[in-house]
Amino acid sequence: MWFRVFGTNDVQPEPAAILAHLRGQGVEAQANFGGDAHGWFKADFSYAPTAAPLHLERYLASEDNIRDDLNAWAAWLETVDENQYVPRLMQGMIDTQQLFTMHCPRDAADEIVVQKLCIGLCQFLADQTKGVYQVDTQGFFAPDGRPLVREQAEE
Repeated sequence: MWFRVFGTNDVQPEPAAILAHLRGQGVEAQANFGGDAHGWFKADFSYAPTAAPLHLERYLASEDNIRDDLNAWAAWLETVDENQYVPRLMQGMIDTQQLFTMHCPRDAADEIVVQKLCIGLCQFLADQTKGVYQVDTQGFFAPDGRPLVREQAEE
């Protein structure tokens, strides 16, 4: 399962603040952040000694070639029928300054600590970057977790 955060500003959330937020959500996680001249661009979150870490990547619209991906999301949103949030979300895809992605293996996605970590991280990053987050098969959400666009199950 993939989690994505579409941030419309260039605020780089501080690693310590991210970990503090997760602890506030009841998730005791450790993280290793990797960075370069543009700030951190990846983080591996460890939450249990025997579990593989969850890998988060941060892409900058100004530095990385993500515009095609953002355009594809805007095109998908354009196919959603009668939803008051779609115009704002489409504009959000255009305005995205940074994209965060995290893959969570399906077998781990049902674990409560993993759900708290993934959703808590998405909500924090979306809030800090004035964006929204998307969860595969579920849809787009506001930083507070309010559903904006639900994904329809394939028939």
